[in-house]
Amino acid sequence: MKKLILQSEHFNAILESYKDWLKILGYAPSTVYNLPHHLKEFFHYLEQRGHNNVSSITTHIIKSYYTHLSQRKNQRRGGSLSKAFLNKHQQALKKFQTYIKEHDGKVLFGVHLKQEKINYQDNKVILTQAEIKDLFNACQYAHMAPYFQARDRAILVLLYSCGLRRNEAVHIDTEDILFQKSRIYVRKGKNYKERFVPINKHNLEILEEYVFEYRSEFITNYQTDALLLSSHGKRMNDLTIAHRLKAIVEATLNETIIEKGITMHTLRHSIATHLMQNNVPLQMISSFLGHASLESTQIYTHLADPHAHKQQVHD
Repeated sequence: MKKLILQSEHFNAILESYKDWLKILGYAPSTVYNLPHHLKEFFHYLEQRGHNNVSSITTHIIKSYYTHLSQRKNQRRGGSLSKAFLNKHQQALKKFQTYIKEHDGKVLFGVHLKQEKINYQDNKVILTQAEIKDLFNACQYAHMAPYFQARDRAILVLLYSCGLRRNEAVHIDTEDILFQKSRIYVRKGKNYKERFVPINKHNLEILEEYVFEYRSEFITNYQTDALLLSSHGKRMNDLTIAHRLKAIVEATLNETIIEKGITMHTLRHSIATHLMQNNVPLQMISSFLGHASLESTQIYTHLADPHAHKQQVHD
């Protein structure tokens, strides 16, 4: 939906102002990039119904828009929109509500969207273990430079093999890779919770190769302890990592993988499901993922096929 064109100069001007406002407030680059796109879709919805000014927005319109989103098909992989995606739209509208209040001193609408129950099994994209291997193999084709290839493999290790959240992967430093103990220290976990994540020999060797043979190729004039470095020598942000993941996916030349619309979180969902399929205890998976409670981990009991062939998780 990012290719939508708005006719209203009023809406286009607000989008630019909204984006600048997010930047000034110091939001993450991914947030500054995504929220205006979600708001743009809302503005397009308004235009299609004869509205061309934010002053015409009412709570009724907001509710109608949410119903529209709940029924809209996912254009990349079919089916309905995921709960996470609907929440992002809601977040964009809530932030826009705050933006309006700060700029005009009043809010003409409320954002109280009813959450629909989502079937996680239908909406969470899970890769097979064979598809994971295809991603690792595709790293040698996703970029011509060997040091980019090594970094791409390191990215997959963090996101899949270690099941890290995107923010956790971004903030991993070289000193957090405890080679002697076969552990990774996650200092930037959700809700500021720290944890140690086990890593097997094969994946540790991938990180070792990147750290000691190729990471220095990214270092320019900046001194940083960040594990994943951008081409400018700075810590990679989540948007740049997402772009690399997209390049890896496209390098597989596998239409099934490409059509799944893989995100960084897809890899985390996949490793959790694969662990479940291999009968790893729920408590261990919960600790591995850094979940606050077993309830968050139990969704993978629905994602894991109990009749699936018990394969060895990628090592």
